Amino acid sequence: MSLKLYNTLTNKKEIFEPIEQGKVGMYVCGVTVYDNCHLGHARAYVAFDILVRYFGYQGYKVNYVRNITDIEDKIIERAYENSESIYDLTSRTIASMHADFQGLGLIEPNSEPKATEYIDGMVTMIEDLIAKGHAYVADNNDVFFSVRSYEEYGKLSNKVLDDLDPGSRITEDQAKADPLDFVLWKSAKPEEPSWDSPWGKGRPGWHIECSVMSLEKLGKNFDIHGGGPDLIFPHHENEIAQSKCSNDSEFANYWIHSGLLKIGGEKMSKSLGNFALIKDLIKQYHFEVIRLFLISSHYRSELSFDEGSLNQAKAALERLYTTLQLNDEAAENTATDNPFIEAFEMAMNDDLNTPKAVSILFNLAKELNSSKDKNSRSEKLYAFKTIANNLGLLTDKPENFFKFGAEVDSLFIQEKIDARNLARSEKDFVRADEIRDELSDMGVLLDDGPDGTTWKIEKPN
Repeated sequence: MSLKLYNTLTNKKEIFEPIEQGKVGMYVCGVTVYDNCHLGHARAYVAFDILVRYFGYQGYKVNYVRNITDIEDKIIERAYENSESIYDLTSRTIASMHADFQGLGLIEPNSEPKATEYIDGMVTMIEDLIAKGHAYVADNNDVFFSVRSYEEYGKLSNKVLDDLDPGSRITEDQAKADPLDFVLWKSAKPEEPSWDSPWGKGRPGWHIECSVMSLEKLGKNFDIHGGGPDLIFPHHENEIAQSKCSNDSEFANYWIHSGLLKIGGEKMSKSLGNFALIKDLIKQYHFEVIRLFLISSHYRSELSFDEGSLNQAKAALERLYTTLQLNDEAAENTATDNPFIEAFEMAMNDDLNTPKAVSILFNLAKELNSSKDKNSRSEKLYAFKTIANNLGLLTDKPENFFKFGAEVDSLFIQEKIDARNLARSEKDFVRADEIRDELSDMGVLLDDGPDGTTWKIEKPN
């Protein structure tokens, strides 16, 4: 079965066919570095980390580019609020981002271009768009892209041009020829960072940055462009328009977007103030707990976050590490066809179905712990480790994992026991049994004695 990926551009799963055999060029929109990263960022970048890992597993050589937006309105505003220079702000937040992503076990991109390093290329592309009639210089020396000059505008986001409400997404600007047009170059304001251009000092618009960095790093036409769902419109739509109009060629062949992460029923975002910082979470939880929580849902699905979800993921991961600890031996694949590996590949080939892959991993853990035949155990252990590796799990030593956050786990288990005791006192025995079964599935055995309920972690036979 060939790898199929959901292409936002065509609204369907498509067999992945690279431009160059055995190689993948992938550009993922990176962080705008005005603040620390939150779990919403982790949702997107863990998804693309899984894709990079699986491409590697399939034998592809991946050129993974993830940019850094280090000049943008939010950065300028935050630096002003903090009474610090833009350089100091971005240097600090970039270092924080790197620590967060390393803490999540993300594979580093092959290239991490910063927007401020590609200003000359942005000026060149803007000049080209003006020459071809797709952009114009306004009276205030801002440069705008003429949206109506590109007939396919709206194809990615399934939006009809005449139905768009510019007031909902664009600050009205009297300098524009059309309210739908978007800025390519902003003329300099007092005390703002600026660069020289044919239109005077100024700075690039956000959208042109990614068009130029992807062009410089991957060429006019490359395999995959990715990002979060909030980037589909207008950012990625605008990227397509300006890139295709300037380069006179196809842009990215596959557009891949992760799903929303919600907290309290709303999208997790800095602007709403409802976010959990990665740096705080990786202090409380082993980083693989966060990974397991994220990949237990499909990367395109909407995911809700709460502390209970992470505690459940921690308890579940403990079962996997217990299996690894009790099967601490070399493993090799002696079978011609390993059914567990085949099942894993089938799941991943279906648009990276990580929930299915995770379920295969847990089924393997159960079978390993009950298997007696040496050859069968070896094949299962090989599959167990292979699947875990491709999901970025079980990379630590079991003893290190068990030391990490033991107090948090104990508190969670005790909360469940208290809830069960309350249900029993209210004669809600169905609920009490559900809680016992839930804990049992996590490897926690309960013992009801005259002095109360005690618990222990189940040690597989």
